[in-house]
Amino acid sequence: MAINKLHKEFHALDMSSGWAVPPGYPEGIQQKILAGDLDEDAKAGSRTRLLRFDPGIYTTQPFVHDYWEEVYLVSGDLTVGNDENGEGGEAFEPNTYACRPPGAFHGPFKSNEGCLLLEIHYYDPA
Repeated sequence: MAINKLHKEFHALDMSSGWAVPPGYPEGIQQKILAGDLDEDAKAGSRTRLLRFDPGIYTTQPFVHDYWEEVYLVSGDLTVGNDENGEGGEAFEPNTYACRPPGAFHGPFKSNEGCLLLEIHYYDPA
């Protein structure tokens, strides 16, 4: 199966529009799709997105999914492994990276000051 991304040369991103809360995420976390389409029902495709947390936002449960995920912390702070009250976990600063295979439990997440992540999600090509 081919990767379903269009050829896009360098272009300015409008960082003030095109953001939406991803399904299953709390208000205060938004995504902006940059390229591709991940079809979780067909278990195919790929996407590149920006994900941002408003200051003080946190999730309460770990995540697990059936696709690969690469995450780069562009700016701000991100804590991984907090509890359901947003307490505890391990804090990370910009220029940190994670690569997770399908089925890896990760999170919950919080950001004290807000953050911006670059994420790439994809299924293994058939």
